[in-house]
Amino acid sequence: MRISSQFDGGNIRVVSADESGDIRLKIRKDAGSAFYQWFYFRLSGAAGQLRRFVIENAGGAAYVGGWDGYEVCMSSDRETWSRVETRFEDGRLVFETLISDDAVWFAYFAPYSMERHATLIAVSQFSPRARLDVIGETLDGRDMDRLIIGEPGAGKKTLWITARQHPGETMAEWAAEGLIHRLLDDADPVPRDLLDRAVFHIVPNMNPDGSFRGHLRTNAKGVNLNREWDKASTENSPEVHCVLHEMAKTGVDLFLDMHGDEALPYNFIAGAEGVPGWTADDQARLDAYKSALMAINPDFQVARGYPVNAPGKADLSIATNWMRHHFGCLAMTLEMPFKDSAITPDEEEGWSPERSMKMGASQLDAIRAVLDQL
Repeated sequence: MRISSQFDGGNIRVVSADESGDIRLKIRKDAGSAFYQWFYFRLSGAAGQLRRFVIENAGGAAYVGGWDGYEVCMSSDRETWSRVETRFEDGRLVFETLISDDAVWFAYFAPYSMERHATLIAVSQFSPRARLDVIGETLDGRDMDRLIIGEPGAGKKTLWITARQHPGETMAEWAAEGLIHRLLDDADPVPRDLLDRAVFHIVPNMNPDGSFRGHLRTNAKGVNLNREWDKASTENSPEVHCVLHEMAKTGVDLFLDMHGDEALPYNFIAGAEGVPGWTADDQARLDAYKSALMAINPDFQVARGYPVNAPGKADLSIATNWMRHHFGCLAMTLEMPFKDSAITPDEEEGWSPERSMKMGASQLDAIRAVLDQL
């Protein structure tokens, strides 16, 4: 029997594993940071055996409330991920399952590997609608990929979409993939209409280093990128710095930043209501977007989400707030669950890559609904 995590996105430390049936584990912290919650590992050599897993340091994780109602993801082929009954007790995350295959993978959420990211970029570049632009590099020397979809033209809107500032929120890049594939679908009339009137700039992975290292929330230096937008630097946050540099060239009419929320079992959008100078027109555009999205995707809802900041009290280091403050655009954060969607549950898979991709694709309908208001 062997437990390993020395691969793209892997994260676990083995405390003990013997023939008693108990496997005791700990999650490694993000390098240079106190954050941890993401895990991803492989168990091999235990086919046909009942195994009990105990993640001993779950009680010290970044978002302990995220364990309430949570179920671990499991796969034998890394394509289809099911859920394992899980409980959080005495500061430990505990789950037990009969191992059916020679190799089984367990993860906090279905991983989105850097290899899959490379494939997404490779496939996308063959569409006549898209071109790749490497706009910078990370602290570890990885490329920062931007896809430009559509052709600039007089009167066209400029739309920027980013995903996975927090690398453990893999559902964000699954959503980006769904959105990109739909944009490149020649047979779909919605993207065809959008591309007649707008150009998309998409950064499907804002944090390649953290993604490869198996981090929850930070880059290679332990910096939370979504607290860097008002002070981005090449020393601490080159990922944000290069994106802002390109945005300054293009301008921005709409900004959408895609994330996952550890605790809330809902899909929702957080706006920039607390920024200085927020207007009734800003609110109308935000409400119109959310209403359109809810009308076309039943997995989305507006009743639950983050508390709205008091007027003028928004944290401008957060991407959505900074973008509305600096560019005056419609700026939003899409949040998806790590657990299941409480309003549209799926007992087998919970919230999944497939549903994340559909949520990403649905953003195009909502964008189309508000495009003339931007």
